[in-house]
Amino acid sequence: MQDSVFTLHNLLFGVYPYICLSVFFIGSWLRFDREQYTWKADSTQLLSKPWMRIASNFFHYGVVGIFLGHSVGLLTPHFVFAALMSDIAHQWLAIVAGTIFGLSALFGGSILLFRRFTNQRISLTSRWADKFTIFWIMLTLVLGLLTIPTSLHHATAYDSQAVTSLVWWVQSIVYLYPSPQFIEGIDTIFKLHLFAGMTVFLIFPFTRLVHIWSMPFGYLARAYQIVRTRRVKYQEVNRYDLGKPADF
Repeated sequence: MQDSVFTLHNLLFGVYPYICLSVFFIGSWLRFDREQYTWKADSTQLLSKPWMRIASNFFHYGVVGIFLGHSVGLLTPHFVFAALMSDIAHQWLAIVAGTIFGLSALFGGSILLFRRFTNQRISLTSRWADKFTIFWIMLTLVLGLLTIPTSLHHATAYDSQAVTSLVWWVQSIVYLYPSPQFIEGIDTIFKLHLFAGMTVFLIFPFTRLVHIWSMPFGYLARAYQIVRTRRVKYQEVNRYDLGKPADF
């Protein structure tokens, strides 16, 4: 970092990201090594099934789409995107994809949040970490959706400075050359969303989110499972002649 680290901005966007990532990786490794019996999703479907399937599907598909979109959009080198599209087109793509997947996750997550706090059976069997996790994820999601009007304002004015600044900042963190000055002038709503998103990585090892590491990718490549049923046709026994053996 070129400026003094002893400023709130530099601490939040130059030091805090590495604290979150360190806890994320080391904490996940330690939990898997020492507490494997807690490495699970703890589904609440057995406690209450209504709306669970539709809420879970909308939420998970939305979150996966958001994660992949952020990963590709922020980690892809700028020269690669420049060869495919302009910065403004990149920004419009982020707005459209973020709106679609964000609303999907918001719909499903709102139902899951409501169930977690209002369903008596689920609430009583939930740990404080379970409630805080879904609350914080939804807060991060809402802050992300609130960035869309600002992004629309920039895009309609053909101003791509915000999106390129975010890309440069994220890549500076990944390349171990933190440059918080890249995002010093962006809108506050983006900074709030970044802080909330980084905090998700910080709390990750201490919550049920660790089950993400165990996604069944092997299922996609496994061979088809052939299931054959053995059907035996029985003749109906005459109820008036129960003593006579049935002729099968």
